[in-house]
Amino acid sequence: MQVPAIEIDALRTRLDEGAPLIDVRQPEEYQEAHAAGARLIPLGEVAQRVDELPREGSVYVICRSGGRSAKAVEYLRANGVDAINVTGGTVAWIEAGAPIESGG
Repeated sequence: MQVPAIEIDALRTRLDEGAPLIDVRQPEEYQEAHAAGARLIPLGEVAQRVDELPREGSVYVICRSGGRSAKAVEYLRANGVDAINVTGGTVAWIEAGAPIESGG
């Protein structure tokens, strides 16, 4: 399956418009630092929590560098969610100087 992706600059515009961002890393990674406004749904919980995600509009998915989020995007797209992978993940987010948060 082709996994659609978005660069950080374009993503920031979509987030400013209210689009959801899902972080699929582990809780301890998320607590250390995550993209501002990202909601934690660890990769291992995506299948059980797919119904929590909107079916209207796009959902953006981020991990550390793009691998886990690509897997999540494949699953979500196969289950009716218009999911898009964040190129470069949280590493690229931080390198771009985008806002981060820590804690739960």
